[in-house]
Amino acid sequence: MEIKIIEDQTKGFAVAKENEEIAGKMTYSIASANFIIIDHTEVNPLFKGKGVGKQLLYKIVEMARERNIKILPLCSFAKAMFEKLTDIQDVLKG
Repeated sequence: MEIKIIEDQTKGFAVAKENEEIAGKMTYSIASANFIIIDHTEVNPLFKGKGVGKQLLYKIVEMARERNIKILPLCSFAKAMFEKLTDIQDVLKG
């Protein structure tokens, strides 16, 4: 599965594709140079239960670490994952 991050000035998203089929997308708003807000996660029903949402989140967390960005998860899925996964809480906006 290939996951890419795409951004414009105020919005961004991670998109997962497998064989040209979109498996899922996680969107975020760019609040400032060092702060983003994850606002939505969507997984294609064909890929449910395959960890697509988690992979998308890890891709955004990886990007946040590289750029020294903090994340506020407003999306219920991302929020639940941040509460559960201690290995990504270093990028959580406190």
